[in-house]
Amino acid sequence: MTEQVLIIEDDPEVANLIELALRSSGYKYETAVSARQASSLLPIYKPDLILLDLMLPDSSGFDIITVVRLTETTPIIVISARTEDSDKVLALDSGADDYITKPFSIEELLARVRVAFRNISRSNKYASQLAESKDRPNYVNGDLQINFEAHNVTIAGEDIHLTPMEYGVLEILSQNTTRVLTYHFILKNVWETESINDTSSLRVTIATLRRKLGEKSSSKFIETHVGVGYRMIENSD
Repeated sequence: MTEQVLIIEDDPEVANLIELALRSSGYKYETAVSARQASSLLPIYKPDLILLDLMLPDSSGFDIITVVRLTETTPIIVISARTEDSDKVLALDSGADDYITKPFSIEELLARVRVAFRNISRSNKYASQLAESKDRPNYVNGDLQINFEAHNVTIAGEDIHLTPMEYGVLEILSQNTTRVLTYHFILKNVWETESINDTSSLRVTIATLRRKLGEKSSSKFIETHVGVGYRMIENSD
């Protein structure tokens, strides 16, 4: 089955470039030039991936992200001329999966699209793992295994003792493997605070979590995205 992409872009030159890139790689696509047109296409076309410009003539791309995330998990790659970290953070916090700044190359765009579709397959795999028996790990990433119901973490078969905050951070990162989670998102969901001023606590927790995992494994699990957040890396078995 050929993957379907919805392009939401009002600049005809940029839209044409994206269409050319997708067509050259055999993807199916539809293009919307406004938020209103995109809203009409989404339930009919049911795309597997959305490529979204933030600056649309009738609405903000952030609004589209919010609406889509109310009901769908469809990957969203933002393609925008906005280069500020604050815009990237807001897009990721709102539910975008990736962010590309303009101008961009066809090679870069296609690489990000391939990653997005690989992540869909990985998410399906992890969803299957979560449905397994309570006696088996729900999550396997290299030699890291987690049983979410028992709050049990092992590396190469050895138990890892974590504080509640360390476990909370590891759990949320693992449940979003390969996706960059912002400081704000982690703080809100683990510390249950909206204050970005608590990032020092988060950094300390990440440091101790890395140390505990590193004592039992040579694999790297947590990647830092400076100024944005953290990402769980997928390790091969």
